[in-house]
Amino acid sequence: MTEANRDAGAEIARLIDIMAQLRDPKTGCPWDIEQDFASIAPYTIEEAHEVADAIDRQAWGELPGELGDLLLQVVFHAQMAREAGMFDFADCAAAVSDKLVFRHPHIFGNESRDKSAEQQVKDWEAIKAVERADKAERGTLDGVALGLPALTRAVKLQNRAARVGFDWPGPADVLDKIVEETAELVEARDTLGPEALEEEFGDLMFVMANLARHLKIDPEQALRRANAKFTRRFGAIEAALAEQGRRPEDSDLAEMDRLWDQAKAAE
Repeated sequence: MTEANRDAGAEIARLIDIMAQLRDPKTGCPWDIEQDFASIAPYTIEEAHEVADAIDRQAWGELPGELGDLLLQVVFHAQMAREAGMFDFADCAAAVSDKLVFRHPHIFGNESRDKSAEQQVKDWEAIKAVERADKAERGTLDGVALGLPALTRAVKLQNRAARVGFDWPGPADVLDKIVEETAELVEARDTLGPEALEEEFGDLMFVMANLARHLKIDPEQALRRANAKFTRRFGAIEAALAEQGRRPEDSDLAEMDRLWDQAKAAE
Protein backbone atom coordinates (compact mmCIF):
# COMPACT_ATOMS: atom_id res chain seq x y z
CA MET A 1 0.00 0.00 0.00
CA THR A 2 1.29 3.46 -0.89
CA GLU A 3 0.84 6.29 1.57
CA ALA A 4 0.84 9.79 0.13
CA ASN A 5 2.72 11.20 3.13
CA ARG A 6 5.33 8.43 3.35
CA ASP A 7 8.87 9.89 3.31
CA ALA A 8 11.01 8.12 0.72
CA GLY A 9 14.25 9.31 2.29
CA ALA A 10 13.22 8.05 5.71
CA GLU A 11 12.19 4.67 4.34
CA ILE A 12 15.49 4.27 2.47
CA ALA A 13 17.39 5.22 5.63
CA ARG A 14 15.35 2.61 7.55
CA LEU A 15 16.16 -0.05 4.96
CA ILE A 16 19.87 0.79 5.09
CA ASP A 17 19.79 0.55 8.89
CA ILE A 18 17.98 -2.81 8.80
CA MET A 19 20.60 -4.18 6.40
CA ALA A 20 23.40 -2.97 8.65
CA GLN A 21 21.80 -4.77 11.60
CA LEU A 22 21.42 -7.96 9.58
CA ARG A 23 25.12 -7.81 8.69
CA ASP A 24 26.31 -7.02 12.24
CA PRO A 25 29.08 -9.56 12.98
CA LYS A 26 27.89 -10.15 16.57
CA THR A 27 24.12 -9.73 16.54
CA GLY A 28 23.18 -10.10 12.88
CA CYS A 29 21.67 -12.94 10.88
CA PRO A 30 24.21 -15.77 10.27
CA TRP A 31 23.09 -16.20 6.65
CA ASP A 32 23.37 -12.49 5.81
CA ILE A 33 26.76 -12.27 7.53
CA GLU A 34 28.16 -15.12 5.42
CA GLN A 35 27.26 -13.53 2.07
CA ASP A 36 29.64 -11.72 -0.26
CA PHE A 37 29.34 -9.94 -3.62
CA ALA A 38 29.64 -13.16 -5.61
CA SER A 39 27.02 -15.04 -3.59
CA ILE A 40 24.49 -12.19 -3.74
CA ALA A 41 24.94 -11.39 -7.45
CA PRO A 42 22.70 -14.28 -8.64
CA TYR A 43 19.90 -13.04 -6.37
CA THR A 44 20.29 -9.56 -7.85
CA ILE A 45 19.77 -10.95 -11.35
CA GLU A 46 16.85 -13.10 -10.18
CA GLU A 47 15.09 -10.14 -8.56
CA ALA A 48 15.48 -8.07 -11.74
CA HIS A 49 13.81 -10.86 -13.69
CA GLU A 50 10.97 -11.00 -11.17
CA VAL A 51 10.39 -7.28 -11.67
CA ALA A 52 10.23 -7.86 -15.43
CA ASP A 53 7.86 -10.79 -14.90
CA ALA A 54 5.47 -8.71 -12.78
CA ILE A 55 5.44 -6.00 -15.45
CA ASP A 56 4.89 -8.54 -18.23
CA ARG A 57 1.91 -9.97 -16.30
CA GLN A 58 0.72 -6.43 -15.47
CA ALA A 59 0.66 -7.53 -11.84
CA TRP A 60 0.75 -3.95 -10.58
CA GLY A 61 -0.16 -4.96 -7.04
CA GLU A 62 2.98 -7.13 -6.88
CA LEU A 63 5.30 -4.60 -8.48
CA PRO A 64 6.08 -2.49 -5.36
CA GLY A 65 7.20 -5.61 -3.52
CA GLU A 66 9.28 -6.85 -6.44
CA LEU A 67 10.92 -3.44 -6.86
CA GLY A 68 11.55 -3.42 -3.12
CA ASP A 69 13.28 -6.80 -3.40
CA LEU A 70 15.47 -5.38 -6.17
CA LEU A 71 16.25 -2.29 -4.08
CA LEU A 72 17.29 -4.62 -1.25
CA GLN A 73 19.94 -6.07 -3.54
CA VAL A 74 21.44 -2.61 -4.07
CA VAL A 75 21.39 -1.95 -0.33
CA PHE A 76 22.95 -5.36 0.37
CA HIS A 77 25.84 -4.74 -2.04
CA ALA A 78 26.31 -1.20 -0.72
CA GLN A 79 26.44 -2.45 2.89
CA MET A 80 29.11 -5.03 2.05
CA ALA A 81 31.08 -2.34 0.23
CA ARG A 82 30.79 0.02 3.21
CA GLU A 83 32.12 -2.68 5.51
CA ALA A 84 35.08 -3.14 3.17
CA GLY A 85 35.72 0.63 3.06
CA MET A 86 34.98 0.80 -0.68
CA PHE A 87 31.79 2.87 -1.03
CA ASP A 88 28.27 3.10 0.41
CA PHE A 89 24.67 3.59 -0.70
CA ALA A 90 25.09 7.37 -0.93
CA ASP A 91 27.92 6.87 -3.42
CA CYS A 92 25.66 4.64 -5.54
CA ALA A 93 22.86 7.21 -5.53
CA ALA A 94 25.28 10.05 -6.29
CA ALA A 95 26.87 8.12 -9.16
CA VAL A 96 23.58 7.49 -10.93
CA SER A 97 22.35 11.04 -10.30
CA ASP A 98 25.54 12.49 -11.76
CA LYS A 99 25.27 10.15 -14.74
CA LEU A 100 21.68 11.16 -15.45
CA VAL A 101 22.51 14.86 -15.31
CA PHE A 102 25.56 14.38 -17.53
CA ARG A 103 23.65 12.31 -20.08
CA HIS A 104 20.78 14.80 -20.34
CA PRO A 105 22.34 18.18 -21.19
CA HIS A 106 19.14 19.07 -23.05
CA ILE A 107 17.32 18.91 -19.69
CA PHE A 108 19.92 19.95 -17.10
CA GLY A 109 22.26 21.97 -19.31
CA ASN A 110 22.15 24.55 -22.05
CA GLU A 111 21.32 22.31 -25.00
CA SER A 112 17.96 22.63 -26.71
CA ARG A 113 15.26 20.00 -26.21
CA ASP A 114 14.11 20.67 -29.77
CA LYS A 115 15.71 17.60 -31.38
CA SER A 116 14.45 14.56 -33.21
CA ALA A 117 14.42 11.23 -31.42
CA GLU A 118 17.13 10.06 -33.83
CA GLN A 119 19.37 12.98 -32.90
CA GLN A 120 18.79 12.33 -29.22
CA VAL A 121 20.00 8.75 -29.68
CA LYS A 122 23.12 9.96 -31.53
CA ASP A 123 23.86 12.49 -28.79
CA TRP A 124 23.31 9.83 -26.11
CA GLU A 125 25.80 7.50 -27.78
CA ALA A 126 28.36 10.28 -28.10
CA ILE A 127 28.05 11.00 -24.39
CA LYS A 128 28.39 7.32 -23.51
CA ALA A 129 31.45 7.12 -25.75
CA VAL A 130 33.05 9.85 -23.63
CA GLU A 131 32.21 7.86 -20.50
CA ARG A 132 33.73 4.70 -21.95
CA ALA A 133 36.87 6.61 -22.88
CA ASP A 134 37.14 7.84 -19.30
CA LYS A 135 37.04 4.18 -18.22
CA ALA A 136 39.73 3.29 -20.76
CA GLU A 137 37.17 1.29 -22.76
CA ARG A 138 38.60 1.85 -26.23
CA GLY A 139 37.03 -0.99 -28.20
CA THR A 140 33.58 -0.72 -29.74
CA LEU A 141 32.34 -3.70 -27.73
CA ASP A 142 34.06 -2.83 -24.44
CA GLY A 143 31.80 -2.46 -21.43
CA VAL A 144 28.96 -4.74 -22.53
CA ALA A 145 28.41 -6.64 -19.30
CA LEU A 146 29.28 -10.34 -19.33
CA GLY A 147 26.60 -11.06 -16.75
CA LEU A 148 23.68 -10.06 -18.98
CA PRO A 149 21.32 -12.76 -20.23
CA ALA A 150 22.92 -14.15 -23.38
CA LEU A 151 20.18 -12.98 -25.78
CA THR A 152 20.21 -9.48 -24.31
CA ARG A 153 24.00 -9.31 -24.51
CA ALA A 154 23.91 -10.51 -28.12
CA VAL A 155 21.59 -7.64 -29.07
CA LYS A 156 23.75 -5.10 -27.23
CA LEU A 157 26.90 -6.36 -28.95
CA GLN A 158 25.16 -6.19 -32.33
CA ASN A 159 23.87 -2.68 -31.64
CA ARG A 160 27.38 -1.54 -30.79
CA ALA A 161 28.78 -3.05 -34.00
CA ALA A 162 25.94 -1.55 -36.04
CA ARG A 163 26.82 1.94 -34.84
CA VAL A 164 30.14 1.71 -36.67
CA GLY A 165 28.55 0.25 -39.81
CA PHE A 166 28.99 -3.48 -39.17
CA ASP A 167 25.43 -4.62 -39.82
CA TRP A 168 23.16 -6.19 -42.42
CA PRO A 169 21.02 -3.73 -44.41
CA GLY A 170 17.71 -5.28 -43.34
CA PRO A 171 15.76 -8.30 -42.02
CA ALA A 172 15.81 -10.12 -45.38
CA ASP A 173 19.59 -10.40 -45.22
CA VAL A 174 19.39 -11.76 -41.68
CA LEU A 175 16.80 -14.33 -42.76
CA ASP A 176 19.18 -15.51 -45.49
CA LYS A 177 21.88 -15.89 -42.84
CA ILE A 178 19.50 -17.92 -40.67
CA VAL A 179 19.00 -20.35 -43.58
CA GLU A 180 22.79 -20.62 -43.94
CA GLU A 181 23.35 -21.17 -40.22
CA THR A 182 20.56 -23.76 -40.07
CA ALA A 183 22.23 -25.74 -42.85
CA GLU A 184 25.53 -25.60 -40.98
CA LEU A 185 23.80 -26.83 -37.83
CA VAL A 186 22.33 -29.79 -39.69
CA GLU A 187 25.76 -30.59 -41.15
CA ALA A 188 27.35 -30.42 -37.69
CA ARG A 189 24.67 -32.73 -36.31
CA ASP A 190 25.34 -35.30 -39.03
CA THR A 191 29.13 -35.13 -39.34
CA LEU A 192 30.75 -33.35 -36.39
CA GLY A 193 31.08 -33.76 -32.63
CA PRO A 194 29.19 -32.19 -29.72
CA GLU A 195 31.46 -29.14 -29.41
CA ALA A 196 31.00 -28.19 -33.07
CA LEU A 197 27.26 -28.81 -32.76
CA GLU A 198 27.06 -26.45 -29.78
CA GLU A 199 29.06 -23.83 -31.66
CA GLU A 200 26.75 -23.96 -34.67
CA PHE A 201 23.70 -23.81 -32.43
CA GLY A 202 25.18 -20.73 -30.75
CA ASP A 203 25.76 -19.11 -34.14
CA LEU A 204 22.11 -19.71 -35.05
CA MET A 205 20.91 -18.24 -31.76
CA PHE A 206 23.13 -15.19 -32.31
CA VAL A 207 21.63 -14.59 -35.75
CA MET A 208 18.12 -15.06 -34.34
CA ALA A 209 18.91 -12.31 -31.82
CA ASN A 210 20.04 -10.15 -34.74
CA LEU A 211 16.75 -10.78 -36.53
CA ALA A 212 14.89 -9.69 -33.39
CA ARG A 213 16.94 -6.50 -33.34
CA HIS A 214 16.13 -5.73 -36.99
CA LEU A 215 12.44 -6.41 -36.34
CA LYS A 216 12.60 -4.20 -33.22
CA ILE A 217 11.63 -7.12 -30.97
CA ASP A 218 13.11 -7.75 -27.53
CA PRO A 219 14.16 -11.42 -27.82
CA GLU A 220 14.16 -11.93 -24.06
CA GLN A 221 10.60 -10.68 -23.80
CA ALA A 222 9.53 -12.71 -26.84
CA LEU A 223 10.98 -15.88 -25.32
CA ARG A 224 9.44 -15.14 -21.92
CA ARG A 225 6.04 -14.83 -23.58
CA ALA A 226 6.62 -18.03 -25.54
CA ASN A 227 7.50 -19.75 -22.26
CA ALA A 228 4.31 -18.42 -20.68
CA LYS A 229 2.25 -19.61 -23.65
CA PHE A 230 3.81 -23.07 -23.48
CA THR A 231 3.16 -23.24 -19.72
CA ARG A 232 -0.45 -22.15 -20.20
CA ARG A 233 -1.21 -24.61 -22.99
CA PHE A 234 0.56 -27.53 -21.34
CA GLY A 235 -1.42 -26.74 -18.20
CA ALA A 236 -4.58 -27.05 -20.31
CA ILE A 237 -3.41 -30.51 -21.44
CA GLU A 238 -2.88 -31.55 -17.83
CA ALA A 239 -6.28 -30.17 -16.83
CA ALA A 240 -8.05 -32.02 -19.65
CA LEU A 241 -6.37 -35.30 -18.70
CA ALA A 242 -7.07 -34.72 -15.01
CA GLU A 243 -10.80 -34.59 -15.77
CA GLN A 244 -10.43 -38.22 -16.85
CA GLY A 245 -8.39 -39.11 -13.79
CA ARG A 246 -5.18 -39.31 -15.85
CA ARG A 247 -1.78 -37.67 -16.01
CA PRO A 248 0.43 -36.80 -19.02
CA GLU A 249 2.50 -39.93 -18.51
CA ASP A 250 -0.71 -41.94 -18.94
CA SER A 251 -1.23 -40.36 -22.38
CA ASP A 252 0.73 -40.39 -25.63
CA LEU A 253 2.07 -37.75 -27.99
CA ALA A 254 -0.81 -37.99 -30.45
CA GLU A 255 -3.42 -37.36 -27.75
CA MET A 256 -1.43 -34.56 -26.14
CA ASP A 257 -0.95 -32.93 -29.56
CA ARG A 258 -4.72 -33.02 -30.05
CA LEU A 259 -5.30 -31.47 -26.62
CA TRP A 260 -2.66 -28.85 -27.40
CA ASP A 261 -4.49 -27.90 -30.58
CA GLN A 262 -7.71 -27.61 -28.57
CA ALA A 263 -6.03 -25.31 -26.06
CA LYS A 264 -4.60 -23.23 -28.91
CA ALA A 265 -8.01 -22.94 -30.56
CA ALA A 266 -9.60 -21.95 -27.25
CA GLU A 267 -7.18 -19.02 -26.98
